[in-house]
Amino acid sequence: MPAGEGAGGSLDAPHVPVMLDEVLAALAPRPDGFYVDATFGRGGHARAVLARLGDKGALLAMDRDPEAVAAAREAFGGDPRVTIVQAPFSRLGEAVDACGRPADGILLDLGVSSPQLDDAARGFSFLRDGPLDMRMDPAAGESAAQWLARAGERDIARVIAGLGEDRFARRIARAIVAARAEAPIASTGRLAAVVAAAVPTREPGKHPATRTFQALRIHVNRELEELDAVLPQALSRLAPGGRLAVISFHSLEDRRVKRFLRRESQDHPAWAGMPVVPPEARARLSLVGKAVFPSGAECAGNPRARSAVLRAAERRAA
Repeated sequence: MPAGEGAGGSLDAPHVPVMLDEVLAALAPRPDGFYVDATFGRGGHARAVLARLGDKGALLAMDRDPEAVAAAREAFGGDPRVTIVQAPFSRLGEAVDACGRPADGILLDLGVSSPQLDDAARGFSFLRDGPLDMRMDPAAGESAAQWLARAGERDIARVIAGLGEDRFARRIARAIVAARAEAPIASTGRLAAVVAAAVPTREPGKHPATRTFQALRIHVNRELEELDAVLPQALSRLAPGGRLAVISFHSLEDRRVKRFLRRESQDHPAWAGMPVVPPEARARLSLVGKAVFPSGAECAGNPRARSAVLRAAERRAA
């Protein structure tokens, strides 16, 4: 998650697109190109890409959050170059195919957005009390409160340990089960208090509920499954020379992105060392530079950028 949440940053910080200049350098938009912002949020990246497109350019703006889609329609609904779709990552291929042309660039800005964190009613943050929801699409699936109400102690511990990487996962799960026996855990404030009381030590500068909230959000929204689904779809929808740029905010995401890009930038290992490699076994991507991190100046001005990492790759010609 963006670092400002875990570090106790202001919930009223204005929305600022992370690593905007670096994203534009990675995508290298052409005036006549077709670009996909699969995580529109409030449109900071999309607006900058669109400003570089001419009359023959096109932009597909996607988001699973209905509030983000409403913001996209308000900002760009009258622009004939822009197509707006409400959909999760796992439907990216379908959305791109409907536009009738391969993409010259695809951006994935992972994790939770600032507007989602800032709205207490969405239930993503422990810094202001609200309903314990956490769904990026409130109309899809079950909320964090609903899942915690029915999940067994072992499953809760598994999610907190695996997705939150919290060494006190068992202790926290035990406390959650005990607390819900007294009354449902329906608010972010109550869950944060239960977790804080269960954790014996604090990480410097980090609220004790940070990892639990991260784990529940990732689990409720199936974020890692969605990421695993979208990466191959994005690759297959890129035109030769098209760029894929991915911003991650924690190691669970970045590890998947790094492994995917590395694997697809190498020939199939069965043909290693062979003088001739058939087309179907050749690398489909070329890495674009190394991982990029936000500057110190950006982190000072936007603390939520601190944990971001940007990786990019280019689709090779067949």
